[in-house]
Amino acid sequence: MSLHITGDEHADRVLSDSPFAVLVGMMLDQQYPMEHAFRGPAKVLDRFGTLDPGRIAAADPEEFAALCSTPPAIHRFPGSMAARLQALATIVEERYDGHAERLWTEAGSGRELLARVMELPGFGKQKAQIFVALLAKQLDVRPEGWEAAVGAYAEDGHRSVADVVDAASLQKVREFKKQQKAAARAGG
Repeated sequence: MSLHITGDEHADRVLSDSPFAVLVGMMLDQQYPMEHAFRGPAKVLDRFGTLDPGRIAAADPEEFAALCSTPPAIHRFPGSMAARLQALATIVEERYDGHAERLWTEAGSGRELLARVMELPGFGKQKAQIFVALLAKQLDVRPEGWEAAVGAYAEDGHRSVADVVDAASLQKVREFKKQQKAAARAGG
């Protein structure tokens, strides 16, 4: 797998090499620019020395939060995201023996995969749909019925991080999101 989301070669390599990093990046992708969110796993790796879910889950919460808050922080809300990251790591460790990819490789259908992702901290329905679309479009993970599970995110276009493959597509996704927000403000 080779992802190109962040515009930073090192951060993209971390995402490409670690299924847990992709999951963490997606978790961090809220109220924060997507390329910065997806750089978060590389920051954790560089500072903590590993992205092993068991070690992250077992880390001292205060020390881990301080590590995540060190400038540049992993998120604009580094303390709460550090706690959420540890909760995510705990689930991956306990349910999937520390192997994040089991979340999707062992899902029997798109609907099951979507339900598994929605059980994770920080993943509502829309974010879970986007993550399943990211897995399908960029990592070729396509359990039966994945298109129905993700709805419009399965379509070709530039709607979310699932469609980002380079700087140009990132800009198109940004433009789409800007249009969506403007339409929501005008309608509401």
